[in-house]
Amino acid sequence: MFPSISSLKQKENITTIAFYNVENLFDTVDDPTTHDDDFTPGGKKKWTYKRYKIKIKKLGSVISQLGLNRSKNLPAIVGLVEVENAKVVSDLANSTYLRKHHYGFVHHDSPDERGIDVALLYSKIAFEFLASKTYPVFLKDDEGDRDYTRDILKVSGNLHGELVHILVNHWSSRREGADKTEHKRIAAAEVVRNIIAEIRASEMDPKIIIMGDFNDDPSSKSVNDFLVKDDFFNPLKSLHDPEKSGTTTYNKKWNLFDQIIFSNNFKEKAEGKLYFKHAEVFNKKWLKIFKGKLKGSPFRTYIGPWYQGGFSDHFPVYAFLKKK
Repeated sequence: MFPSISSLKQKENITTIAFYNVENLFDTVDDPTTHDDDFTPGGKKKWTYKRYKIKIKKLGSVISQLGLNRSKNLPAIVGLVEVENAKVVSDLANSTYLRKHHYGFVHHDSPDERGIDVALLYSKIAFEFLASKTYPVFLKDDEGDRDYTRDILKVSGNLHGELVHILVNHWSSRREGADKTEHKRIAAAEVVRNIIAEIRASEMDPKIIIMGDFNDDPSSKSVNDFLVKDDFFNPLKSLHDPEKSGTTTYNKKWNLFDQIIFSNNFKEKAEGKLYFKHAEVFNKKWLKIFKGKLKGSPFRTYIGPWYQGGFSDHFPVYAFLKKK
C-alpha cells in the first residue's frame, strides 16, 4: 500500500530538532593540554583508531534515524556534547550515514579540563548559519580556584527562513553528589537566562531553543525554577519516570538529563511560521543493553574499563516543528 499524497505532504512540513550526548567522542591522539590520556591506544581504555571509527559510524547511524517516523528528512539541527574537538565533529558529519546529507557544524574549544566540548550539526539545506558565540560559566572549587567547565554555545541562523537562536548546554556533573554540586548547575542556568536577556535586548520576540545535557531532571531546581520560567516550555518533562523512562540511568533509576526547551512563541500557529508539534526520547530496542543487571539501559561504549562497542550512555532526544 502506497502512502497518500496528504501524508507525504505532512512529512514535508515536519522539521526535526535533536540533541545527543555522544559519550566521550575522543579521537586517538593525545592532547597534552587536556586529560584525554585514557582515550589513546596506550591508555586505560585502549582507544584504537578501529574503535573510534566504529563509534563514529554507529553514532551517525543513530542520528540518521532521528525523526524519520514523522519527517522525510534527517534532523535539521543536532546539538552534541562530549565531543573532543572539531575533527571528531567533522568526522561524524562526514561519516557513512550522514555524508550525503550536507551537514555543516559549529564547534568552539571549551576550557573543560577533560577536553570535552559542545557542538552543533546543522543541515545546510534547512539551516542558514549566521553567527555563533560561546559563554563561560564561572565556577570555583573548594579551594577557591577556578573550576573549569563547558562553555554554553549560542548559534543563530535561519531555519527554513525563520531566525532562530539555539543554546547548547552541558552542565556540571553530579559526580560529587547531586546536592553538593547543585549550585554549579544553577550558575549555568543563570548564564543561560543572561544570554536570553541579551538576545531579547536586540530583537523583538525572538525564537529560542535551549538544548543540552543538564545533569538535572526537568523537575530539578536548576531547570524547573531557574531556567524554565513562564516564557519557556519543556515538552520532555512529562516523559520522565524514575522507575521506567528517561535518557540515562544511575543506580537502576532513570534520569532525563537530556532535554529540548522552547520559547513560548513556538506554540503560536501563525501562517508560514514554525511551531512545536511533539517531542520524544529515541530509545529503540537496539540502543539498549539486552541482558544482565544493566538490561534496558543505554548500550554504551564502555562499562568501566571494559569495551562494549555500544553507542552512548545516553539516549538522544528530538522534537518536531511544523509549518502551517
